[in-house]
Amino acid sequence: MILQTTLSLSAAAAIINIWLGIRTGQVRIGKKIMHGDGGDALLLQRMRAQANFVENTPFALILIAAIELTGKGNQWLAIVGSIFMLARVAHAFGMDRAGPNPLRAGGFIITLLVLLGLAAMAVLIALGRF
Repeated sequence: MILQTTLSLSAAAAIINIWLGIRTGQVRIGKKIMHGDGGDALLLQRMRAQANFVENTPFALILIAAIELTGKGNQWLAIVGSIFMLARVAHAFGMDRAGPNPLRAGGFIITLLVLLGLAAMAVLIALGRF
């Protein structure tokens, strides 16, 4: 079985992670900060945006793969996974701003809701209720 949704979303995640790394690297190079954050707020924010992506994305991809393996994924799973990736990009842009903002908050809330929904669906499938 080819896991088309998981493969596509994993590729998207890899590209987003590369993009987040490049954004962090641009600040490092521009401000000549080799290690750590050097006390620079923007660099710290970009580092945290990438770290937050890396902290959350594996759970989503594992749940997506597990659901897809059951054959219960269909088109809704690709849509939910795409929403997750868009939320992660929104969160990254929101992290560039010093104060609270809708991109950061929305990206975070959508990420949590998608993870919760995927986890609930996995449990329902495991219990034979879906």
